Amino acid sequence: MTGNSSVRIDKFLWSVRIFKTRSIAAEECRKGRILIGNLPVKPSRTISAGEVFSVKKLPVIYTYRVIELPETRKGASQVGNYIEDLTPSEEKEKLLLNKEGVFIFRKKGSGRPTKKDRRIIDRLKDNNILP
Repeated sequence: MTGNSSVRIDKFLWSVRIFKTRSIAAEECRKGRILIGNLPVKPSRTISAGEVFSVKKLPVIYTYRVIELPETRKGASQVGNYIEDLTPSEEKEKLLLNKEGVFIFRKKGSGRPTKKDRRIIDRLKDNNILP
């Protein structure tokens, strides 16, 4: 903000579009999913330029640095002016692995897997034979 050197963390998370609403941002703070210096913070905690914070959105833990404090909620294209993403690439890969999932080819018209088929599939997954 131009006049202020700090702003509430829940308002900041909402204004840079990390969370859709301010109430969701405040709830995530209360649940301990917002960390500054590896310590959970309350929604009323103020944040200033230059601070580094982490956001747990399982399975990924995102890390950001505050560049500047916005006066109001910003458009998605402007968010890069206010925060810098410091999240390691290994963390982002976790998200891709979750999205890929396991697909098993089945013949068209064969219907749903039977109980026996399901057990075989589960056994293959447990033995890491399937990706």
